[in-house]
Amino acid sequence: MRTCLFFLILFISVTYMSCQYQDEKVPKAVKENFKAKYPNENDPDWVTDKNDNFEASFKKEGIHYRADFSPNGDWIETENNIDKNDLPEVIQDILDTTYEAYKIVEIEEVSHYQKGFFYDVEISKDGEKQDVEFLKSGTIIN
Repeated sequence: MRTCLFFLILFISVTYMSCQYQDEKVPKAVKENFKAKYPNENDPDWVTDKNDNFEASFKKEGIHYRADFSPNGDWIETENNIDKNDLPEVIQDILDTTYEAYKIVEIEEVSHYQKGFFYDVEISKDGEKQDVEFLKSGTIIN
């Protein structure tokens, strides 16, 4: 029993310290700019992506979002996953005709600092994945 209690306390301590450490690695400018952009979000989960940007995961009105910030704190983009049925009809039609031979892997709504709002549809065929980015009008932008 004492051994179990010891390992439980050890596990909780290590977990707490690792969470504390991760949050400390997020630069102050990143945290401040996140707070300015999302003032009602108090407890995002932070990770560093493959480009060394900081990604905050949080929920807003029950929807899971991911917001990316550069190491100096600049906001890059915010995205969330959606279903095909949530896409504008014009984009659904394009996917059903032009990309009918492709499998849809993931669909995201994206707000980007430079591109503005768009839909990012990841598709695959024969093991090859690609992203197609659409404006609300159905115009492909990539």
